[in-house]
Amino acid sequence: MDFATLIGMLAAVGVVAYAIFSAEGAEIFLNTQSILIVVFGTAFVVMMKFTFRQWLGAFGAAGTAFRSQSDNPDELISQMVELSGKARKEGMLALENVEIEYAFLKQGVRMLIDGSSREVVSEVLYKDRQQFLDRQTWGTKVWGAWGEVAPAMGMIGTLVGLVQMLVDLSDPKAIGPAMAVALLTTLYGSLIANVIALPLCDKLTLRKATEGRLMAMCIDGVLGIQGGQNPRVLESMLKTYVDPKKRAADDKED
Repeated sequence: MDFATLIGMLAAVGVVAYAIFSAEGAEIFLNTQSILIVVFGTAFVVMMKFTFRQWLGAFGAAGTAFRSQSDNPDELISQMVELSGKARKEGMLALENVEIEYAFLKQGVRMLIDGSSREVVSEVLYKDRQQFLDRQTWGTKVWGAWGEVAPAMGMIGTLVGLVQMLVDLSDPKAIGPAMAVALLTTLYGSLIANVIALPLCDKLTLRKATEGRLMAMCIDGVLGIQGGQNPRVLESMLKTYVDPKKRAADDKED
């Protein structure tokens, strides 16, 4: 579980909820017309921008924002260095008995065990990585669209409420409900955009960059193992993917 995403979102929602429910008359913040305009209106407008599969897939992609990054680059480097040494001493078939948790690395090692050529291994892994990045890109674009459309739909709701209010200023009873629609739609649009959609878009962008870097590192590692590269040379090459400060700290410990 990524506690930064979970705590951040819950705290943001909690602060707004506390401000609403700590005062009397909290029920005034619930308005069916405003919800229809902003929530459902935004959902349908975003759906127009993408295919239904991309729109629906964004909700599944959002789940990755709440999952912790389970694959540590240092652990992957250590494992690939170990695999390199084992392959040099005992051959590629010896790698079959090694347990590998990271699916992308496992796929690459499986191809080495099967005796695939360097060209095939490189092409398959690079294509697989590119397909993953493309899928993640659409997820971030959908949530980015939610962040753009929600405030606009809030503004549309505000105009609807103002029109309703201005049409019959002679009736004081009609001014209150119309004004509520006008202001609540703006509130709903801002909440959806700034508390949910845009933070998810940014976190998914970060996840995509991190995962893409791990995949690129694994490709270099797998090709290095296949080429019989010296484990120490391979380790030095793979550590270029690690943050320079972290790399310097590791070198001092060594």
